[in-house]
Amino acid sequence: MSEILNEILSANKKYASGFKSKSELKSPPKKHFAILTCMDARLDPAKFAGLAEGDAHVIRNAGGRVSDDAIRSLLISHKLLGTDEWFVIQHTSCGMCCVTNEEIDKEFGIENESKKIDWLTFEDNKKCLKEDLEKLKNHSLVPDSIKIHGLIYDVKTGFLEKL
Repeated sequence: MSEILNEILSANKKYASGFKSKSELKSPPKKHFAILTCMDARLDPAKFAGLAEGDAHVIRNAGGRVSDDAIRSLLISHKLLGTDEWFVIQHTSCGMCCVTNEEIDKEFGIENESKKIDWLTFEDNKKCLKEDLEKLKNHSLVPDSIKIHGLIYDVKTGFLEKL
């Protein structure tokens, strides 16, 4: 076994030993909201948003982008699990802002046009977030009743800025 796997299993054993009432948590989040954010290890949505287990759905992907899969998850969160407010939280110094689709294609050795995908890179945080919010708000399956917010997390200060 790898050292990291051993660490994870050890930490899990400690966590599970105090699990007790957490087994009663339900799938629908208690606070009826979902967060879409980046997978960057510097972001801890539970801490920066003051969440406990069971409070909210947290969906993560590279860049915290409103991709088709993120929309799918948010729609399921709403329709099947009762969320009525969504937060799209992107962040400063994001790795997806420092690279282009072409550069990522090169990293993977992708030359064949049929194998290329949109890596959802971007150049400007605020512009990107505004475009993602518009994409989400204008999606045909997203009801007007959903409150949708955009925020940018500052990795140097820990503060959230509302867009």
